[in-house]
Amino acid sequence: MANFLKKFFGSITEKPWEKERAAIDTAHAGKTFEISTQKSAVIIIFGIATVLFSLIFTGYIYSLPPGQDTNYLLRPNFLWINTLILFFVSYYFSKITKDLENKDTSRVKKNLLIVGGLSYLFLFGQVIFWIQLMKSGNYVSTNSYFSSFYVFTALHGLHLLGGLFFWGKVSSKVLKLESPKILDEEKNISALSMYWTFLLIVWLMFFLMIYAFNDAVIAFCKSLIS
Repeated sequence: MANFLKKFFGSITEKPWEKERAAIDTAHAGKTFEISTQKSAVIIIFGIATVLFSLIFTGYIYSLPPGQDTNYLLRPNFLWINTLILFFVSYYFSKITKDLENKDTSRVKKNLLIVGGLSYLFLFGQVIFWIQLMKSGNYVSTNSYFSSFYVFTALHGLHLLGGLFFWGKVSSKVLKLESPKILDEEKNISALSMYWTFLLIVWLMFFLMIYAFNDAVIAFCKSLIS
């Protein structure tokens, strides 16, 4: 993921009208990015999901009037635990990526199972927190702050379930393979790793939105987009 972003932004800053750059481009083989079909599909999903979550984020900014009760979500709760779980998922995916690069497939199966278990734990924790919210009298209809929270977490959960579907397909295949043949699944596993990295980024943006966006910040953002 990091290498792709570095190359992507490096390509944006290139100046094809300069003589030195033109000479390089003329000798180019024609393929700028070494991206597999799987990663290309994930990048398309990134674009669609980014637009969707951006619309929700903008709607949240415009629908949160001053003086609304926002205290409940500001307390320590399952949101903090779920955020930590997603960090662990990214950590184990990075271990899997390194193992594949080093052609050490002995721990790939184990780490893939850990990733799946942590992802289901995240979903379970989210459901528990929804139950806590409803028991405290905070429903979708309570105010726009809580309705935005329910909508966002539900969409993020569906996004994660989609990832788990493909995780299940890849994992079921990898678990049946002998160690040397696991390297053939490197493209699928790398695409999954990118997908979960995006899930973490989206969750962190949401986390920032819920915890750091006070009335002053919201007013400033409204002034920028109005």
